[in-house]
Amino acid sequence: MLEKLKERISKSRVIAFGDREIITEGLDLSFWADISHRCMTASWPSFIAGVVLVFIVFNAAFGLLYWLGDQPVSNVARNDYLDYLYFSIETLSTAGYGDMHPQTHYGHFVSAVELLTGIFSMSVMTGLIFSRFSRPHARLLFANNPVIATQDGKPTLMLRLANERHNIIGNATARLWLLKNTITNEGRAIRRFNELPLLKNEHPALALSWTLYHVLDEQSLLFNLDTEDLKAASVSLVVVVSGYDVVAAQTIHARKSYDHTDIRFGQRYADILENLEDGRIRIDYGKFHDTLDE
Repeated sequence: MLEKLKERISKSRVIAFGDREIITEGLDLSFWADISHRCMTASWPSFIAGVVLVFIVFNAAFGLLYWLGDQPVSNVARNDYLDYLYFSIETLSTAGYGDMHPQTHYGHFVSAVELLTGIFSMSVMTGLIFSRFSRPHARLLFANNPVIATQDGKPTLMLRLANERHNIIGNATARLWLLKNTITNEGRAIRRFNELPLLKNEHPALALSWTLYHVLDEQSLLFNLDTEDLKAASVSLVVVVSGYDVVAAQTIHARKSYDHTDIRFGQRYADILENLEDGRIRIDYGKFHDTLDE
């Protein structure tokens, strides 16, 4: 019983969706089964620590093989393990300073295996590092809270975002999704997601800020819902923005999720635009997240 419990705990994972954490269990995922994805999704400190660990393990293992041989490397002063470790580092990295070199068949064989290992591992590491650096990232700033206020005489859900890089994101497209718990006709609880239509879901050239609008009319799934209704249905909002980054020449994506407690009723965003006397426009991102009573 205890072994089964340990096995179950070892296979559990915590998945974060915004502020919500979900524990998954029962998936028999081997660490090496998806090592490429793990390397791509790991944080930079974890990735660098993993690279250093692999480098140390490889060199320590090959250094031990050299040390176990009968003087397989020339010009080793004291025949110490540390000397063979340094030689292993030179061989694995293909540096080859020249003062030490294999002098026996055993030494040449171990060096050949280590060179092949070094070429393979360095190629993999180079590819992973390049892939991590070259991945397209959208530097989009989303407001901390969606707001619901009157816009053009109608209650409207608003959500503000901005391009932090101030470069052009061409053909930017935004989609807003509503996630909520519902009860089926059979009485089973299920979490559904539906898209909320936006007044304008496309932007020809997103460089500064953009406010998304969803009208809370009779066709809206949020029509006449208050904070208690949102809490009862455990409502969440997810906004997804994609577009073409003209600098990176790649399609980029960004996503932001909000819980029902983040929605501010009866408030609107503070104005961040100001017309200056010289004809220029000033944008104050210091007030980007601020909301005011309507």
